Amino acid sequence: MFDIVCVTNRKNCEGDFLAKIEEIAAAKPDSIILREKDLSQREYCILAENVLKICEKYSVACTLHSFYAVAADLGAKRLHLPLPVMRELDQSVKKQFEVIGVSCHSAKEAMEAQSLGADYITAGHIFATDCKAGLPGRGLSFLKEVCNSVDIPVYAIGGIESSNIIQVIHSGADGVCIMSGFMKCENAGKIISELRGGN
Repeated sequence: MFDIVCVTNRKNCEGDFLAKIEEIAAAKPDSIILREKDLSQREYCILAENVLKICEKYSVACTLHSFYAVAADLGAKRLHLPLPVMRELDQSVKKQFEVIGVSCHSAKEAMEAQSLGADYITAGHIFATDCKAGLPGRGLSFLKEVCNSVDIPVYAIGGIESSNIIQVIHSGADGVCIMSGFMKCENAGKIISELRGGN
């Protein structure tokens, strides 16, 4: 079995964002990463409080992104960071979280993230995706290289759907991250069912 992670992007969401989060949480992905890193710290804090409550209601893990001070203040136990932020994070701050994930774009970065204490990494983007318009995907050989370079879980991101998920999992990924699929879908449960069925 593999994990399915929803990565948020409210700019891709039609309608009420918190209603969409509730729909996704009710469909029971393994976790939701609240990305929204373009917000101010105060704006992110307000949004995170609401999303944490929704995830708690449905017993879905919620991972806050980039704003480690906000995450600590809210008592969040899961944090996801860009690698440059992870490099600068003090050990005393890291200890406040049970799980820290790091975004990586090469096997070298993955190994560095692991050495810095990452509990998992996201690797991407694997296939062409609207979120990275005009940029070709790094492909399955890239994913295999990353997976073989570390001992921690690797979650693939970028253009992943039911038609290619079996290739992603067979390349060594422990799970997948979906952004546009969840943000734009009308039925989150159907998305998860199709992804599970693709394996």
